[in-house]
Amino acid sequence: MIVSASRRTDIPTYYSDWFFNRIKAGYVLVRNPINFHQVSKISLSKDIVDGIVFWTKNPIPMMGRLGEIKDYPYYFQFTLTAYGKDVEPNIPSKYEYIIPAFQQLSRQIGKERVVWRYDPIFLNDIYTMEYHCRCFEALANRLYPYTNQCTVSFIDYYQKTQRNTKSLHIVEMSLDQKLELMEKFSFIASKYGLAMDTCAEEIDLSQFGIRHAHCIDKRRLEKIGRFALNVEKDKNQRLECGCMASVDIGMYHTCKNGCLYCYANVNDKTAYKNFEKHNKNSPLLYGELMAEDVVKERKLTSCQNGQLQFF
Repeated sequence: MIVSASRRTDIPTYYSDWFFNRIKAGYVLVRNPINFHQVSKISLSKDIVDGIVFWTKNPIPMMGRLGEIKDYPYYFQFTLTAYGKDVEPNIPSKYEYIIPAFQQLSRQIGKERVVWRYDPIFLNDIYTMEYHCRCFEALANRLYPYTNQCTVSFIDYYQKTQRNTKSLHIVEMSLDQKLELMEKFSFIASKYGLAMDTCAEEIDLSQFGIRHAHCIDKRRLEKIGRFALNVEKDKNQRLECGCMASVDIGMYHTCKNGCLYCYANVNDKTAYKNFEKHNKNSPLLYGELMAEDVVKERKLTSCQNGQLQFF
């Protein structure tokens, strides 16, 4: 079993104490996003968990305790964009805090465990193609010694995303604009020795050496864990998504980053309200079990085939 922590919220930034408490307890309770009172009990035993993928914009609250998960293969999907407070209002200063955190995290756990995400990409009067190219190169120059991979994507226009980004006056990108920007990004990435891929994008960019991403990456976990995995593509994700099957332990509408493009929050008010219900000692990310909840233990097993791989 691979654990995703989490596409639904920023666990390293806001819920790291809770996460380490759940590791110590050996299990976590996760509500079904569709049926609130259907709760799954998921084992976090190192005998079952083949790897953990963290998704974050700020790992600083977690970095001092990573020794507590030394027995688990894991890596970070680390989103670091060039947007300002008008887009990502609650992210600390990129140059004072986040870039140094990226560098320190890599020094601490190794560059193969830190994937740089520059996403989602959108255009408006401020964030032009020229702006993205200039900032992408500035970030690449700072990050290339600390990662070997950069994943990009274009903004998805969900209904709530369109509502929350209305103030940004986003201009929808044409196919030609996407191709032009990715050609320029590819040139910059190659200059710094970075491999590039796209997250859940239909567009074929192989002409620029840009692949389709596997953000929950079987091969990366195999290399980190020095084992082989029998794991299939995640059928619950979009067709264009290359991720392997995983179990997400987060909950929607709980992230306080406040990013306007976020699809995981309906709005900031709900996220803050749910965060107030957070108890780091609870088996649930927020709130407590209710009388009407139905808790069922999911029968999950390791996907390792037992053959040690040497890389």
